[in-house]
Amino acid sequence: MTTAVENASVTLSARPGFEGANIRTWIGFKHFAYLVEQGVLQWFRERGHGPGQLYHQHGVGLSIRDCSLLLPAVLDVDDTATVVVTPAANGRFAVRMGVRRDADVTVCRARVRVALVREADVPQGAPLPAELAGLVEEPAAGEPGAPAGADPADELRAAGAGFVWQWRVPYFYCQYSQRMQHSGYVRLLEEVVDRYLADRGVSVGRMLRERGWIPVVSRARVEVLGDAHLDEPVWVTFTVTDVLKDVTYDARMDCHVVRDGRLVRVATASILHGYAVSRGPEAGRLATLDGDTVAALTGGRR
Repeated sequence: MTTAVENASVTLSARPGFEGANIRTWIGFKHFAYLVEQGVLQWFRERGHGPGQLYHQHGVGLSIRDCSLLLPAVLDVDDTATVVVTPAANGRFAVRMGVRRDADVTVCRARVRVALVREADVPQGAPLPAELAGLVEEPAAGEPGAPAGADPADELRAAGAGFVWQWRVPYFYCQYSQRMQHSGYVRLLEEVVDRYLADRGVSVGRMLRERGWIPVVSRARVEVLGDAHLDEPVWVTFTVTDVLKDVTYDARMDCHVVRDGRLVRVATASILHGYAVSRGPEAGRLATLDGDTVAALTGGRR
């Protein structure tokens, strides 16, 4: 059930994907982002501007360019989330996600920016309604950086990246036949964290088996700066930037492609991670990071 009036909020009621319940029945941050995305799409659909209609009738692709999440409470696999999407100026939205327990609980607050991107392989079609015309953007080029050199990974490590992973854009991370979509970068952020932890000897599986700790996210942001294309190589970097009060660690992901011999940054992300105890009487509480764990996370650079 949804409700809306013109230029006002939309409310979407939905459950998180079962896929997101990886440890116990708590839902991972990626599926919060998916629900936020669904809420924003519903706002457009209820105004007659769903992504399919925008593409076929107007020749533009609705794309999320920036999404930040603040996650003050957990979401369970059986929760029904109420997603309230409120528009602001210039394609920006505020999103609040709540669940009903003994009282109404806010589980997510988000800020989202969307754009309507001109699609090269679709006829331009009818003009956009006036209220949407200001959201149109050309395909984004990204942020040019240093010369790529023989091995882009070496250049990124020399620039301070803590971990570098080369990856290829598959079609199932793309939208509109050609470019990486925002949710693909959300999935990359989840995977690069997993790869980084395993590389540092503190894999999710090891920490779960030996300590009963599971990773938890209290905030995350993913911003698309440029377009990475189907089958294009992407260099994904991940760097822990700070440890806060021996409870959480702040980290950054950047995604680069090589164009005309230079590294071009096409996406950036930040994430605040910690560990929660997953079993016993302390289940659900944040774990305190000991010295060995901090050294593994930071490479001793604290």
